[in-house]
Amino acid sequence: MLLCVWTSERFSVKAADLLKPDNREEAELLDKLDLKRLPQHLAIIMDGNGRWAQRRHLPRIAGHRAGVKAARNIIETCTRLKLQCLTLYAFSLENWRRPRAEVDFLMRLLREYLKSEMRSIHKNNIRFLVIGRTHQLPEVVRADIDDAMRLTDHNTGMRLAIALNYGGRAELVDAFNALLEDSETKGPAAVRVDEQAISDRLYTAGLPDPDLLIRTSGEMRVSNFLLWQIAYAEIYVTETLWPDFSRARFLEALVDYQKRERRYGGLSGPRERAVAAKG
Repeated sequence: MLLCVWTSERFSVKAADLLKPDNREEAELLDKLDLKRLPQHLAIIMDGNGRWAQRRHLPRIAGHRAGVKAARNIIETCTRLKLQCLTLYAFSLENWRRPRAEVDFLMRLLREYLKSEMRSIHKNNIRFLVIGRTHQLPEVVRADIDDAMRLTDHNTGMRLAIALNYGGRAELVDAFNALLEDSETKGPAAVRVDEQAISDRLYTAGLPDPDLLIRTSGEMRVSNFLLWQIAYAEIYVTETLWPDFSRARFLEALVDYQKRERRYGGLSGPRERAVAAKG
């Protein structure tokens, strides 16, 4: 099981103490940020690489390379802000439908990223995870993933989960099949089916559910991503394409998240509860 250990040390400092602003806009956003109210688990649908390239009359692979740079920037920012968990949607089950040349390039790009970034990830005490049907990935990719996860297995900092060959419905199917297998092995009476039993068999078992889901490129859908886990997540959609999703745009999303009141189906305050009681 994976554990996201709560780090209380950030409570005694300001955001600007952890993250040096590069410009005035970042400085103003950092001043608005309350470190006590950051999401425990942030999930991001990184969308818009192809459109970013198209608008610049570049091949799609140029957009994917630019997207890797944006991911590196956001991972570093989350680490400095001491977020507990970050999940990035990198490759879906449906992405196999793309042209073979593009899929092959994405697999090569992933391997390049693992080889070039893993030393830094390990140095920053990040635990690297991959969620999805990894057994269907090319063997060389699986080997690189296994090496990366083994290298960072004992790290105690932020959990970085990359969703590869991932689909939310497939994850639920796999969880239900795991329940059926347990029932066959242990006997039906030994397996109780409830929310916790299902959560324990998801790819994300041991991670808290996302508090905030960010989607770039303006699309108003969740694209089969963490369907079970985002039941109560706040959703932030920006028109910004992923390669242009700068640190300022990221901080903007966090500030917006902190303006929201999360009620989980309840009432927000004493006044609302009193009105409901009278009704």
